[in-house]
Amino acid sequence: MTRSVVKRVIVAAAVIIVVVLLGLLLLNSVPEPPVRDVTEAREALAKANSNRAGTYSRKIFAEAKAAYDSAMANWRKENKRIIFFRNYSKVKAFARLSEKRSLESTESSITSSETLKAQLRDKIDSLNGTEASIDNLFGRYPLPSEIRTRISNGKMLLTEGIVAFNKGQYLPASRKINEAEYLLTTVYESSKDDLKNYFRSYSLWKKWVQNAINDSRKNDTYTIIVDKFSKKCYVYLSGTKKYEFDAELGRNWVGNKHRMGDKATPEGNYKIITKMQGKDTPYHKALAIDYPNNDDIEKFKSDLAKGNIPSYSRIGGGIEIHGGGGRGVDWTEGCIALTDNEIDLVYNIVKVGTPVTIVGSLKNIDEVLTN
Repeated sequence: MTRSVVKRVIVAAAVIIVVVLLGLLLLNSVPEPPVRDVTEAREALAKANSNRAGTYSRKIFAEAKAAYDSAMANWRKENKRIIFFRNYSKVKAFARLSEKRSLESTESSITSSETLKAQLRDKIDSLNGTEASIDNLFGRYPLPSEIRTRISNGKMLLTEGIVAFNKGQYLPASRKINEAEYLLTTVYESSKDDLKNYFRSYSLWKKWVQNAINDSRKNDTYTIIVDKFSKKCYVYLSGTKKYEFDAELGRNWVGNKHRMGDKATPEGNYKIITKMQGKDTPYHKALAIDYPNNDDIEKFKSDLAKGNIPSYSRIGGGIEIHGGGGRGVDWTEGCIALTDNEIDLVYNIVKVGTPVTIVGSLKNIDEVLTN
């Protein structure tokens, strides 16, 4: 082998060695795709979404999504470059930021939803109590129709809110329950104020009842006491309560009777003036009382003079304790209705002249509200 040949072989070998070394160097310098970082970010984002971070931690979750989108956008941008010149540092930085914000939003979402859940549970309990109070206090209270509509709407919203709550839909539940709270609490408070105003006559009612019981005890006689708010009719003998019946009243029973046609049951001290049965009454048996008495007549004249009632008003009459009751609602034109069996009993033991005391309530307002 000549010297020139040897030289060419050596040069060729050196070139091969250089090429191999350069290839190895270039292979080692190819940047590794950020698959792991992006995968971890995507998994963290999915976990946050499953924990409703978009609902309960909206701001942080939005930052996590934005960071992930930026990571993907930069990855696509780098993939368009020659492989040896790609730089995935921004991709990794955005992916790690996305993962961090996702984890934060998950924690925040869980905390927020649990807090909201606890708040809603407390509010539901409170509103259930308010609803029960409305039913107990005002179930048969003659509230205006618009107030009844608000109560119905409030109850419906509360029911819908509870359904959403039980499904874990806390934000929709919150909206329903807050609307229900506004309707029910405002109705309850305004109606309670109206009730308190009505009970301003309690001291007078209490005096009437005590006098009636004392007279019954003193004279060893029967007396009838009607508690309008409790819807009760009591029969006393010699100052001791002997019978208690549920009573149904005029449809507009709150307050005293002012005029004919107002569908109110009067309040005051009366007496039985007529006992009727058979063809004399459409209600099986009836005990007519002496409404209007002198107090009623004077009040009627005063209301006319002051313009409290229309000038064409008449005082009316025909107030009775009669049968036909047991309907569970207030339906009379101002009378007191018992069942036929109950009026049979009362009819047989009382006589013309038996006192009848009708009051708004035997309990004071604090007792009523507490109960």
